[in-house]
Amino acid sequence: MRPSKLGEQESALLTWVASKAPVNTAQVVKGFGGEHDLARTTVTTMLDRLRLKGYLTRKKEGNSFVYAPRDEHQSQLREVVGRFVERTLGGSLDPFVAYLNDAQLNEEQKSQLRALVERLDSEPQDHSAQENADNTEAK
Repeated sequence: MRPSKLGEQESALLTWVASKAPVNTAQVVKGFGGEHDLARTTVTTMLDRLRLKGYLTRKKEGNSFVYAPRDEHQSQLREVVGRFVERTLGGSLDPFVAYLNDAQLNEEQKSQLRALVERLDSEPQDHSAQENADNTEAK
């Protein structure tokens, strides 16, 4: 269980580490730190915070620490996308659907979307959170 949510820069670092894991401190400082113009101390502080929040594992190898994501990368991406939808799109999927409509999706991506829609159609949906929000607005 994770005690707190991630900020934008922490999410970016977590995604970076997950895409290259396992990585040592020097690799993260050079790669992610270099891409984002961050000092070594900033990067190491962020790595430690991600570890303390439960997102990364760390083990000592030689004179350095090696980091890897605690969860599967897809789980992390779902969380990042969820935060994007909530913060940037105000919880509405309409702009995302419009984007998908305009995107040049390949056959594999279209197949994944069809499978998602089929799964959504077959699973019972919990609409109680939306109903509660609607009831609160009506009062």
